[in-house]
Amino acid sequence: MLTNNSAKFDKLREEGYRITPQRKQLLEFFYELPEGEHLSAEELHNKLTEKEIKISLATLYRSLKFLVKKGFIRELDFGEDHKHYELSSPKKQHHHLLCNTCGLTIEFKDKNLYGYAVKIAKEQNNFEIKDYQFKIFGICKNCQKES
Repeated sequence: MLTNNSAKFDKLREEGYRITPQRKQLLEFFYELPEGEHLSAEELHNKLTEKEIKISLATLYRSLKFLVKKGFIRELDFGEDHKHYELSSPKKQHHHLLCNTCGLTIEFKDKNLYGYAVKIAKEQNNFEIKDYQFKIFGICKNCQKES
Protein backbone atom coordinates (compact mmCIF):
# COMPACT_ATOMS: atom_id res chain seq x y z
CA MET A 1 0.00 0.00 0.00
CA LEU A 2 2.60 2.56 1.07
CA THR A 3 5.44 1.04 -0.89
CA ASN A 4 5.30 3.86 -3.46
CA ASN A 5 5.59 6.34 -0.62
CA SER A 6 8.38 4.64 1.31
CA ALA A 7 10.85 7.00 -0.39
CA LYS A 8 8.94 9.94 1.09
CA PHE A 9 9.11 8.31 4.50
CA ASP A 10 12.85 7.76 4.00
CA LYS A 11 13.24 11.44 3.18
CA LEU A 12 11.34 12.38 6.33
CA ARG A 13 13.59 10.09 8.38
CA GLU A 14 16.66 11.73 6.83
CA GLU A 15 15.25 15.11 7.90
CA GLY A 16 15.04 13.77 11.46
CA TYR A 17 11.30 13.05 11.63
CA ARG A 18 9.92 9.89 13.14
CA ILE A 19 7.36 7.87 11.23
CA THR A 20 5.22 6.87 14.16
CA PRO A 21 2.78 3.97 13.94
CA GLN A 22 -0.09 6.48 14.19
CA ARG A 23 1.20 8.54 11.26
CA LYS A 24 1.69 5.42 9.16
CA GLN A 25 -1.75 3.99 10.05
CA LEU A 26 -3.41 7.33 9.36
CA LEU A 27 -1.79 7.62 5.95
CA GLU A 28 -2.66 4.01 5.10
CA PHE A 29 -6.26 4.80 6.03
CA PHE A 30 -6.31 7.78 3.65
CA TYR A 31 -4.98 5.60 0.81
CA GLU A 32 -7.87 3.19 1.39
CA LEU A 33 -10.57 5.89 1.29
CA PRO A 34 -12.72 6.14 -1.83
CA GLU A 35 -11.67 8.98 -4.09
CA GLY A 36 -13.53 12.17 -3.31
CA GLU A 37 -14.16 11.42 0.37
CA HIS A 38 -13.41 14.35 2.67
CA LEU A 39 -13.45 13.77 6.41
CA SER A 40 -13.33 16.05 9.41
CA ALA A 41 -10.97 15.06 12.23
CA GLU A 42 -13.95 13.87 14.27
CA GLU A 43 -15.34 11.76 11.41
CA LEU A 44 -11.88 10.39 10.79
CA HIS A 45 -11.45 9.51 14.47
CA ASN A 46 -14.79 7.66 14.46
CA LYS A 47 -13.86 5.67 11.34
CA LEU A 48 -10.43 4.80 12.76
CA THR A 49 -12.06 3.64 16.00
CA GLU A 50 -14.48 1.47 14.01
CA LYS A 51 -11.45 -0.17 12.34
CA GLU A 52 -9.96 -0.70 15.81
CA ILE A 53 -7.10 1.70 15.13
CA LYS A 54 -6.28 3.27 18.48
CA ILE A 55 -5.36 6.94 18.29
CA SER A 56 -6.37 9.74 20.64
CA LEU A 57 -8.06 12.80 19.18
CA ALA A 58 -5.10 14.95 20.29
CA THR A 59 -2.62 12.64 18.54
CA LEU A 60 -4.85 12.59 15.48
CA TYR A 61 -4.83 16.40 15.28
CA ARG A 62 -1.03 16.50 15.67
CA SER A 63 -0.58 13.76 13.05
CA LEU A 64 -2.93 15.51 10.60
CA LYS A 65 -1.06 18.79 11.06
CA PHE A 66 2.27 17.04 10.42
CA LEU A 67 1.02 15.14 7.33
CA VAL A 68 -0.52 18.33 5.91
CA LYS A 69 2.71 20.26 6.48
CA LYS A 70 4.71 17.53 4.74
CA GLY A 71 2.30 17.38 1.78
CA PHE A 72 0.82 13.90 2.29
CA ILE A 73 -2.65 15.15 3.17
CA ARG A 74 -4.57 18.22 2.03
CA GLU A 75 -6.52 20.37 4.47
CA LEU A 76 -9.78 21.81 3.15
CA ASP A 77 -11.81 24.60 4.69
CA PHE A 78 -15.44 24.25 3.70
CA GLY A 79 -16.59 27.02 6.05
CA GLU A 80 -18.24 24.71 8.58
CA ASP A 81 -16.16 25.68 11.64
CA HIS A 82 -13.90 22.66 11.11
CA LYS A 83 -11.46 21.44 8.51
CA HIS A 84 -11.80 18.44 6.24
CA TYR A 85 -8.95 16.29 5.00
CA GLU A 86 -8.21 14.28 1.88
CA LEU A 87 -5.21 12.59 0.37
CA SER A 88 -2.98 15.08 -1.37
CA SER A 89 -2.69 14.32 -5.05
CA PRO A 90 -1.22 17.11 -7.20
CA LYS A 91 -1.86 15.09 -10.38
CA LYS A 92 -5.56 14.80 -9.53
CA GLN A 93 -6.19 18.44 -8.65
CA HIS A 94 -9.88 19.15 -8.30
CA HIS A 95 -12.21 21.82 -6.97
CA HIS A 96 -15.44 21.88 -5.00
CA LEU A 97 -19.03 23.05 -5.27
CA LEU A 98 -20.47 23.33 -1.74
CA CYS A 99 -24.15 23.54 -0.84
CA ASN A 100 -24.74 26.03 1.98
CA THR A 101 -28.00 24.30 2.91
CA CYS A 102 -27.34 20.54 3.06
CA GLY A 103 -23.54 20.47 2.97
CA LEU A 104 -23.35 18.50 -0.29
CA THR A 105 -19.84 18.59 -1.76
CA ILE A 106 -19.38 18.05 -5.48
CA GLU A 107 -15.92 17.73 -6.96
CA PHE A 108 -15.11 19.06 -10.41
CA LYS A 109 -12.00 19.47 -12.54
CA ASP A 110 -11.01 22.39 -14.70
CA LYS A 111 -7.49 22.52 -16.16
CA ASN A 112 -7.82 26.24 -16.90
CA LEU A 113 -8.04 27.17 -13.21
CA TYR A 114 -4.51 25.96 -12.53
CA GLY A 115 -3.23 28.03 -15.44
CA TYR A 116 -4.89 31.11 -13.97
CA ALA A 117 -3.40 30.35 -10.54
CA VAL A 118 0.10 30.05 -12.03
CA LYS A 119 -0.34 33.29 -13.98
CA ILE A 120 -1.54 35.20 -10.91
CA ALA A 121 1.23 33.76 -8.72
CA LYS A 122 3.89 34.69 -11.27
CA GLU A 123 2.54 38.24 -11.52
CA GLN A 124 2.66 38.57 -7.73
CA ASN A 125 6.45 38.55 -7.19
CA ASN A 126 6.85 35.01 -8.53
CA PHE A 127 4.83 33.59 -5.67
CA GLU A 128 5.49 29.85 -5.34
CA ILE A 129 2.29 27.77 -5.30
CA LYS A 130 2.21 24.98 -2.72
CA ASP A 131 -1.53 24.33 -2.97
CA TYR A 132 -4.56 26.11 -4.27
CA GLN A 133 -8.24 25.56 -3.66
CA PHE A 134 -11.15 26.83 -5.66
CA LYS A 135 -14.53 26.56 -3.97
CA ILE A 136 -17.94 27.72 -5.09
CA PHE A 137 -20.59 28.09 -2.40
CA GLY A 138 -24.25 27.99 -3.32
CA ILE A 139 -27.41 25.91 -3.12
CA CYS A 140 -27.70 22.53 -4.84
CA LYS A 141 -30.65 21.74 -7.10
CA ASN A 142 -32.30 19.47 -4.49
CA CYS A 143 -32.28 22.23 -1.87
CA GLN A 144 -33.51 24.74 -4.46
CA LYS A 145 -36.52 22.49 -5.12
CA GLU A 146 -37.32 22.24 -1.42
CA SER A 147 -37.30 25.99 -0.79
